[in-house]
Amino acid sequence: MEPFVKNNHSYLSIDSWMRRFPKLTAGFTTKNGGTSKGYFKTLNLGFHVGDDVTVVSSNREKVSELLNFPLSSWVGAEQTHDTILKKITKSDRGIGSDSYENAFKGTDGFYTDEEGILLTLCFADCVPLFFIAPERRMIGIAHAGWKGSVGQIAKKMIDSWGQEGIRPDKIYVAIGPSICENCYMVDQHVINFVEKSLVEGAAFTYNLISEGQYSLNLQELNKQILLASGVPEQNILQTGLCSSCDHEEFFSHRRDKGRTGRMMSFIGWKE
Repeated sequence: MEPFVKNNHSYLSIDSWMRRFPKLTAGFTTKNGGTSKGYFKTLNLGFHVGDDVTVVSSNREKVSELLNFPLSSWVGAEQTHDTILKKITKSDRGIGSDSYENAFKGTDGFYTDEEGILLTLCFADCVPLFFIAPERRMIGIAHAGWKGSVGQIAKKMIDSWGQEGIRPDKIYVAIGPSICENCYMVDQHVINFVEKSLVEGAAFTYNLISEGQYSLNLQELNKQILLASGVPEQNILQTGLCSSCDHEEFFSHRRDKGRTGRMMSFIGWKE
């Protein structure tokens, strides 16, 4: 069953989590329901892609109203395809919510155990990862393109939570809408990194298509890394949605040749 359920035309919710935890808000936006024009139409939430910043701000306001989560409680990052994580507290609220300039620099993942904070990251093909350890009220999100995936940002989140005393079998993860293996071709250079990141015996996550060209399943790569990190398979939800295949719902950096908007992953406990 698809874990990301469409609530309205502007976002999808991790339905089973939100039903279980009524104060939780968690999901992923679509490209629809905003006021951006041209390449960015309509619900672009990325400040850094060349769209009119005031329009992006109004799109973010719209999402904040839909989620009933004030923009002043959001945090955002200047994502760099690295594996740096930051633990967020209430004193960080608002950083990166209304401009790219004041976002957390060089950060690709957030986590917190405090209420009243919405963790947000931007996407247009990379894999959004969502984490929750309900017993400890810990939540997190990470941005995993091929560099973040082979850098094992998923494992880094599990390890960081381990330092907080949270065991991997108490962590639940959702793998969100991103580019599928049929749409994602990479070269030998990338595959060399993929092979180094996979534990021995892990399922193959790529296929040779032609000389030096491979299709890569980034979602499966992240799933294998999570399993190797001790997260039980039954704790992992995986989407069937592809950002590149679905023109109607999603922006795609690969499909749109770099001129496109950004969707947003979000997770937070309401106060």
